Parts: sequence; structure tokens; C-alpha cells
Amino acid sequence: MTNLSYLADAFLSALSLQYIFITLWATLLGVVIGMMPGLTATMGLALLTTLTFQMESGPAITALLGMYVGSIYGGSRSAIILNMPGTPASAATTLDGHPLARQSRASEALGLATIGSMVGTLLGVLLLAMTAPVLASYALKFGSYEYFWLALFGVVISGRLTAATDPLKGWIAGCLGLIVAMIGQEQVFAYARYSFGVRDLTGGISLIPAMVGAFGFVEILSNISNRATPELSEAKGRVLPGLKDMKRYSPTMARSGIAGTLMGLIPGVGEDIGAWVSYAIAKRFSREKHLFGKGSKDGLLAAETGNSAAVPGAIIPVLTLGIPGSAPSAVLLAAIIIHGVRPGPLIMIQSPDVVYGVVAAIVFSALAITLYGVLLTKPLLLVLRIPRERLLPAIFVLCVVGSFAIAARPFDVWVMLVFGVVGLVLKQMDYPMAPLVLGLVLGDILDKSLRRGLILSEGSLEPFFLRPVSGALAIATLVVLLAMLVPLAVRIWRKIGR
Repeated sequence: MTNLSYLADAFLSALSLQYIFITLWATLLGVVIGMMPGLTATMGLALLTTLTFQMESGPAITALLGMYVGSIYGGSRSAIILNMPGTPASAATTLDGHPLARQSRASEALGLATIGSMVGTLLGVLLLAMTAPVLASYALKFGSYEYFWLALFGVVISGRLTAATDPLKGWIAGCLGLIVAMIGQEQVFAYARYSFGVRDLTGGISLIPAMVGAFGFVEILSNISNRATPELSEAKGRVLPGLKDMKRYSPTMARSGIAGTLMGLIPGVGEDIGAWVSYAIAKRFSREKHLFGKGSKDGLLAAETGNSAAVPGAIIPVLTLGIPGSAPSAVLLAAIIIHGVRPGPLIMIQSPDVVYGVVAAIVFSALAITLYGVLLTKPLLLVLRIPRERLLPAIFVLCVVGSFAIAARPFDVWVMLVFGVVGLVLKQMDYPMAPLVLGLVLGDILDKSLRRGLILSEGSLEPFFLRPVSGALAIATLVVLLAMLVPLAVRIWRKIGR
């Protein structure tokens, strides 16, 4: 079968009543989770993964993608109405979304965010459909040496971009994730490392309980200490923007869609960086620079288009390289593997139907968020009125049950609790969570690739630096490190000189 045949079959399957129903409820659940401040897309995916074990792979992956797309979009609801981003990806949306709401234009802002999210998702999925087969064929040339540097580059770039004020903290968090990933039996000789005689540690730290703790339980603990009750802005007036606005801001959406997708492609960067980069580009080209931060439609559309386009962008390396592009896609990667699909360069040969099924699922999820944005904007805002005293206990139960359900081990519940407490301490010290999670996911790939590469080269490090792609990735990693370490060394030298 040709690629077009697989794509046509994927869309025909997605049009079945079963898949439409799954897309609708999963996307709606994602919107609700995304719009609740403190409940992230990563947390939603981690919890939903634990509920899809008994489902077949196709419906399960469709549900997870609906959750992913819906939760990134849903964050714009609270960002605009409450000035509180529902997810980190919606932080840039608050800059212009909430000022519009304060000008009694909340419905207009919500409508612009809906259109931006739909356009961004569709542009991203178009690039996914075009790029994935090409990247997968190129990735067949990757060996252990290239995968080692790719994993290391993902941790380094994630730490650099997610902790812009102090990249060193991002790298420390990434290294902590790599250290945790080393726990358990190593991949070559099955020797138990850092288990300290504890049988449960021999099998390593399970990814899903760790993520539920780092993104779910952490937010519960954070919300308990935050008793501030935000005020709701009313959503009145027209929701959908007019054709004049659509035509006027179409270049902004096109630029933001491409920029967001490219940001999603970079391992470990994610949707929030996609939104900020798109916002910065829009401000650079806008004729209304003075309105940015005061209620600019350009800025709002750029932020929402960019973060939504990063979703398909982050899925591209997941499918073709087995490398997550963001923290939510790291959970998605684990879920896809749990359901029997092996992401990587061979996916276009072994499971091309899965790739095009993902494309179809994202397209229908984009249509679903548009439907909810038009018809259910005002009813969905009632969810924001649910008292946290009622919401947080229910989420905690889901965290415990979800962690336990993976392998029916009480140990996994303890993993979730420990990661939650440690994550809270790190969060209070301004350490980002994304590099830690990426380190945990990429640690296995990094360790396995390093050991296999050394075995193949009989202990020589030359192939890690002399092979063309491997050498290019090594140089890129070194450049990113030097870009931060050189200014840091200069500052330290100046302080010593004083």
C-alpha cells in the first residue's frame, strides 16, 4: 500500500462512531484538565494512560492524542479569564488574552484562541504527515553513536530553554533525571545498579508513577499552600472572529504554526517554548508592537497557534526516533510502547498505519476543540468555579490508583509520593520539571547507546566524534553548553577580580 492509501484508511477509520466518540470525550476531558490551573497536559496524559490498559492500541492512542490536543488548548480558557495559565504552554497567552478580557472582550479573546489553536494544530499535523516518512527513512542511518548524542542534546537543550533565567538549574534537573534512569538492571549484562538490595528497585523506576508524582502530586501540594481565589471575568459577546480578522492575521498564524512545529521537533523543548518563540516572532513582524501586552490580537493568536503547533511537532521525533519532543510527549511515548507499538526509524515499515492514524486523530481532535470553543465556551467556564477543596482529593485518588494500576505494586505508589515531595522542593527552588522528566526518559536511551557503541568500537571513542551525524550532534551539544558556561565563567571571574 502507498502512503496515500494508509492515510485514506486512517481517516475512514477515524470517521467510525467508535473513534468519533473516543475523540469527543477524550478531547473534552483534555480541555477541562487543561483549563484547571495546576492540572497540566502531562498529568492528564499520565492519568489517562493508566485507564487505557484494557483498550486496543488504536482507540487508546486516539484517546491519548485527544487528551493531549485538548489540554494544551484548554489552558487558554483560564489564561484569558483568570490570568492564570491552565498549563505552562498557555503562559504567553495571558500577556494579551487577559487584557482583552478586562476590556470586556473575553468572548473575542476566547474565539481568537480557539481559531489559533485549530490552525496551529492543523499546520503542525500537515508538517507531521510530510516530515515523518522522510525523517524515519533518514533515521535508519542512525546508530548507537548518534542516539547517544541525540539523547544528551535533548537533555542539554531542554535545560537551556526551560530554565532561561538560570540554565544551570535546568541542567542539574536533567542530570537528576539521568541518575534516576540508571537505577535498576542495565541493558547489556542485566546487572542491577543502585538497587541497594531492594528487590523493587532492581526493575528500575517506572516512568508513569514518576511522572504522575512529578506533575500530579506536586500540583496538589502546591495548590494546598496557595489559598488565593482568582476572580472570574465574564465571557460576553461574539465568540468567532470575523473574516476580516482572519485575513489580516493569517501571516501571523502561518509563521507561528511553522515556528511552533519546529520548536516541538527539538527534543525536550515543548509547547511553552513554542508559544514564547512564536510570540517573539509575531512582535518582531507586527505593525502594532505598541499593543503587545495590552490586548494585542496578533500576540494572542501567535501564542495559541505556536503552542498548539508544537503538539504535532513534538510527536514527530516520538514516532520516528523514539525521542520525546516535550514532557507530555514523553508520557505519550511510554503509552505507545505499553500498547505494543515500537516507535523508531522502522515504524514506517512495521506500522505505517499507526503514523497515519495519529495524523487522522490529531485532525479530528483539532475539529473537536473548535466545536467546544464555539458551543461550550460559557458552560465550560463553570468548571472553573469548582472549589479546589473538592477537586484536589479526587485528583489525589486518581494519582494513587493510576500509579498502582500499572503493575499492581504498592512500591509504585511510594515512587509517586517521593517524586511529588522531591518535585515540590525543586519547584520551590525554581528548578524546572521538564528536564528532570526528559532525563528520566532519555537516560535509558543514552546509557544503552553509550554501552553498545563502546562494545561495537571495542572501547574506542572515535566513532562518537568522527561519524558525520554523530560529530554534528556533538558539536551542537558543545555549542549549547559553551553558550551558557562562557558567560557564567566571565561573571565568576569578574566577581573574583573585585
